Amino acid sequence: MTCIIIEDEIPAQRILKSFISKIPDLTLVDTFNAAILANGFLKNNEVDVVFLDINLPDIPGIDFIKTVKNPPAVIMTTAYPDYAVSSFELDTIVDYLVKPFSFDRFLKAINKVKVKTQLINDTSEAESKSIFINVDKTHHKIVLNEIGYVESDRNYITVVTKTQKLSYIDSLKNWVEKLPSDQFVQVHKSYIINSKLVDKVSGNEIYINSKRIPIGRTYKQNLLKQLKID
Repeated sequence: MTCIIIEDEIPAQRILKSFISKIPDLTLVDTFNAAILANGFLKNNEVDVVFLDINLPDIPGIDFIKTVKNPPAVIMTTAYPDYAVSSFELDTIVDYLVKPFSFDRFLKAINKVKVKTQLINDTSEAESKSIFINVDKTHHKIVLNEIGYVESDRNYITVVTKTQKLSYIDSLKNWVEKLPSDQFVQVHKSYIINSKLVDKVSGNEIYINSKRIPIGRTYKQNLLKQLKID
């Protein structure tokens, strides 16, 4: 991860630089004494983390970060604990450090950033996986993560999401091959379900968005394994 420091106190800068140097995957790109100086940098460069002092000479840190378009993760620093609570008004602010802070506390803040970044990346990746299916000469975009189940009826396939229900000529076998096996599982000769959207399993039926789907005897063991049900 890359980071910058926006801090007007030299001793605080030194502490941050020292702690940053101890984290193998954290690289300090630049240090700024005032928000106005960092503003131009953030307009033209991307970083993963900003260490931002709440009390800056030109503009309060919280007011400054509100002006930044698509701001990175922010770790606030302050000598006044009372200001820390208000710093969480913005989603981009991950944590705050009250001066003087220890390396252990600094490391905890960094780990929070890593967790949040991973969640964002996972969500973006899931939302980006999609396919187009041709129904009545119209290509419909289907986000894989939103598919509840796929149903087969003779030569037709119906793809069902929370907002769409599209039917066209295809085979269930083709959908078994095209859907990621770590998320989708065939539960019946006529059904493939999204294991992440299962509401409950009752006997030989599975429920997704109030839809009761039968579980075939030959598919049940694999389904329970996918759902991690003993």
